Amino acid sequence: METRREQGLLVLQSLWAMERRHTDGVERSLEENVAMIADAGFDGVSTHWTDREQVSRLSALLRERGMTAEGQCFPKTVDDLKPVLEIASEFPLHHLDIQPDVRPRRLADCLPLLEGWMRLAEEVDFPVLIETHRDRMTTDLYFTLDILDAMPDLPLVADLSHFLVGREFAWPVEEENHAMIERILDNSWAFHGRVASREQVQVEISFPAHRMWVELFERWWAHGFASWRRRAAPDATLAFTCELGPKPYAIIGRDGNDTTDRWEESLILRDIARDLWAASAPGAKPARGETVAG
Repeated sequence: METRREQGLLVLQSLWAMERRHTDGVERSLEENVAMIADAGFDGVSTHWTDREQVSRLSALLRERGMTAEGQCFPKTVDDLKPVLEIASEFPLHHLDIQPDVRPRRLADCLPLLEGWMRLAEEVDFPVLIETHRDRMTTDLYFTLDILDAMPDLPLVADLSHFLVGREFAWPVEEENHAMIERILDNSWAFHGRVASREQVQVEISFPAHRMWVELFERWWAHGFASWRRRAAPDATLAFTCELGPKPYAIIGRDGNDTTDRWEESLILRDIARDLWAASAPGAKPARGETVAG
């Protein structure tokens, strides 16, 4: 009898988030980081997929441990994507994340790039997604919604922290703003996990004073997970990347170092994602973020 596969969640850890950038100058090796991530039960990593030599080295480490990857790239032109797709075809990954490293002010200047990248994506057997990110084509929420008006099927990676900071939503967040974020989520096929406030792109999720922001993101991710389940194939896997970046993303104290242990907070974020995923299954109890007041 053939085993029936079900939709699954892959929780990845960002290699960028593994950088200590501590005043003691100590950094772990790639091998140490991959071992640490694997031993903590993550399913893979997220990192740049633009240097063939580095990707080859990393892929060997991941293959030994049965792990996968989200590859990131930063094209400025349609042709910039081609060598990245060649590397990704040689060294398999879960999906490729494009941060469009251009800042057009007119929608008409964006569409040829996006359409060109999506045409190239049709030639490979892995998803190619567009990330929502500051200082990129998708820096502004309203402008990104205009892009979706023109390209309703554009597949996104949702990093919602940038939109919360960029638009500085008032608290409590109004339903109109929730609706705009949910439209982004309904086009999202992967997620980057970071909690922002309206003023800071990354707050300490273990601080009780920031619980309101954690619950806001739990609400959004719960919506995104449920939306993905409805759209995705029965045996598809969703990637959620824990991406608690080092300074200057991380808030630092007077000593120039993180105010919290970002690795420990990554483990908290990992567990939040898995709890929300379990709660998004048909017939499950409501996710922890679904009851947050707007």
